[in-house]
Amino acid sequence: MKKIILTVAAVFAFGLANAQDKKESNGGQTSEGKWLIEANTGFGSGVGSTALYFTSEDGNTAYNIGAEAGYFIMDDLALKAGLGFGDNGGDGPGSSAVAYKIGAKYYIKSMIPVELSYNGVSYKDFDENPSYIGIQAGYAWFLGDNVSIEPGIRYNNSLNSDFYESNIQFNIGFALHF
Repeated sequence: MKKIILTVAAVFAFGLANAQDKKESNGGQTSEGKWLIEANTGFGSGVGSTALYFTSEDGNTAYNIGAEAGYFIMDDLALKAGLGFGDNGGDGPGSSAVAYKIGAKYYIKSMIPVELSYNGVSYKDFDENPSYIGIQAGYAWFLGDNVSIEPGIRYNNSLNSDFYESNIQFNIGFALHF
């Protein structure tokens, strides 16, 4: 747990050290009344997610497709929801999953996104499905008025640890702001 806290602190320190002033040309992406649509790549532990990925190994193909959307209820604070669908290429129970997420994302100084969310997975033919409380932090690089790239780190704390473990994920998010 100490390593996780230190890693999140390092991400915050990096973001603060490299902080850019909010310029008129890219200001307003996180303003009240704006919308956010995100697609993420998920690296790390295999948690059903709203991330995009595709793998193929030894004739077994696995994929996940998903996205998240949010609405800024005030400057720098968005309420978000996401859905994802994945298949691990198998035929048995748990071969396909639907993931869901609901939470809030706050942009510190309009460029350091911090997210707190509840996410879960519904596996095909499973009696016990995982659910997590996740916290994520990163940095937003705005590439104009409507696009940002947001690398980050996420810690998912399992709410049913008898069946599923807590884990860490590294993400690279691509967001549209309008």
